[in-house]
Amino acid sequence: MNPVRVGPVAIGPGHPLALLAGPCVIESVDHCLRMADALREVAQRLAMPFVFKASYDKANRTSVDSYRGPGLEAGLSVLARVRTECGVPTLTDVHSPPEATAAGAVVDLLQIPAFLCRQTDLLVAAGATGRPVNVKKGQFVSPETMVQAARKVEAGGTGGVLLCERGSVFGYGNLVVDMRGLVIMRELGYPVVFDATHSVQLPSAGGTVSGGDRRFVAHLSRAATAVGIDALFLEVHDDPDHALCDGPNMVALAELPEMLEAVLRVRESVTSR
Repeated sequence: MNPVRVGPVAIGPGHPLALLAGPCVIESVDHCLRMADALREVAQRLAMPFVFKASYDKANRTSVDSYRGPGLEAGLSVLARVRTECGVPTLTDVHSPPEATAAGAVVDLLQIPAFLCRQTDLLVAAGATGRPVNVKKGQFVSPETMVQAARKVEAGGTGGVLLCERGSVFGYGNLVVDMRGLVIMRELGYPVVFDATHSVQLPSAGGTVSGGDRRFVAHLSRAATAVGIDALFLEVHDDPDHALCDGPNMVALAELPEMLEAVLRVRESVTSR
């Protein structure tokens, strides 16, 4: 298995656990810059390679009235500023082939949302940008099936593929994480990412919005690290209770350092055996 390079960051076997983190959606230029600076400082102190994440559009919302973000053009402009002014690689979701092409010219890592992991044209277009691609496993897809998604990306280009676990549908409005999936997807020959914050999401449980239970994020993060992952994906906010999107499952910035320290102790214990 070869590591995947995201700008200066290498993700894969033999490299430190990487952190992919940021707010769910771009709320403002100032907020993104502040969050990127704060997260970079945390990651540097803990010697974790860091990629900043924020979405210009959250196309999969429960309600038509939900905040989605500033849109493609304005959002990519914000991410370009984060990349330049904060000196960190960036990650965002893409939802269509034209979006993949546009985002691939600006950000360092493209992400395929879970509900779109079977969309062939999108996956091929993302690969064709030459950027690495993080493909989230659909809540309805087996881990074994994700090799087909990876091959679609590779049919477009050779920038590299990450496979990401984010929970599976368990009845209505609930998700569970089968940790075996991390092992299976890694055995497919790709570095794996664990999305701890979306794994505690309660889809549409809030009526017009999705709910979540962030108290389980730290537990699942430690468990996935013990199983074996190459990167940890976390949505983080300085005031999650007032975030414009996915607040109930986001980690509070103030609580992040202690949580990551515990994760890294697990990582050290496992890798030293």
